[in-house]
Amino acid sequence: MKPAAAAVPLRQAKRRHLQPSQAAHGYTLIECLATCALVGVLSTLAITTWRQHTLRAGRLDAVDALTRVQLAQEQHRALHGMYSAELGALRNASAQSRQGRYSLQLQRTAGESYTAIATALGPQSQDGPCPALTLTVDQGYPQAGPNAGCWNR
Repeated sequence: MKPAAAAVPLRQAKRRHLQPSQAAHGYTLIECLATCALVGVLSTLAITTWRQHTLRAGRLDAVDALTRVQLAQEQHRALHGMYSAELGALRNASAQSRQGRYSLQLQRTAGESYTAIATALGPQSQDGPCPALTLTVDQGYPQAGPNAGCWNR
């Protein structure tokens, strides 16, 4: 009679009899679901960050437009002795920014001061903290608004 064989777990016994080509390959369902969840979380964070960066970069269009209005106003003041009340009277200034992300308005508050307002259009209007940028110039001294963060400073 043969001596009793040591108790071998069933799993090891089955593996011993499988050929290398018959061994289990691939990933479990749990591994696949964990990977998908991780990819979903990372992509959500990436898209949100990208969108915020895009909106912040779009503000440069407003800064450029308001800077052009300021330059045109100073040229107008040098020629006519006062700031203009209308964008149409200014050289190199238009009612819309170069990239079309902002519309521009001009308000003359007194002879020596004015406020230029750039209001976001289209997708740029989703820029929550800075839907409009302002530039108030009083006697040649500019004041950027609503805050320095909107001007990327």
